[in-house]
Amino acid sequence: MHTDLWNHALALYARPGVEAACLDLQTLGGDVCLLLCATWLQARGVAVREGRVTALREIAEPWQRDVVNPLRSLRQQWRAAAQGDAQLAVLREQVKGLELQAEKALLERLQERSRQWPVGAHEPMEDWLDRLAPDQARHHDALVNLRVAAAALQDAEDGALSLIHISEP
Repeated sequence: MHTDLWNHALALYARPGVEAACLDLQTLGGDVCLLLCATWLQARGVAVREGRVTALREIAEPWQRDVVNPLRSLRQQWRAAAQGDAQLAVLREQVKGLELQAEKALLERLQERSRQWPVGAHEPMEDWLDRLAPDQARHHDALVNLRVAAAALQDAEDGALSLIHISEP
């Protein structure tokens, strides 16, 4: 299993259909970083608690509003003009890189905040995605697709760990 949130997010995002699902969820008002964090917490068996949900939102909302969204907005504003302007296209790619760095920083902040929450809960688990997705996304196919991809990633990682343990002397 990927031990850190960033590598979990990269592995999940690379799975078929996840990028499209995340973009759909973003259009519905979802915070992709929070949703990727939700899948990571679920995979680690961290129990959902109202205070934990609140803590994650208190980190993500201002960072998205003040850092990520302005970069994304600028990048999107330059899309059409950059197609005919090579210098602007280079600047747009740099802004895109900053946007990705800002998202990585947010994931690191979310991981740090959740670092001391116990993993491997031995109680019935509530669904982190249900708690961190916006209301309008709760029954959307994109959320279902993200949940299925996250479960498949977890199954693949669990299978790989089983093979490692079997092959160890």
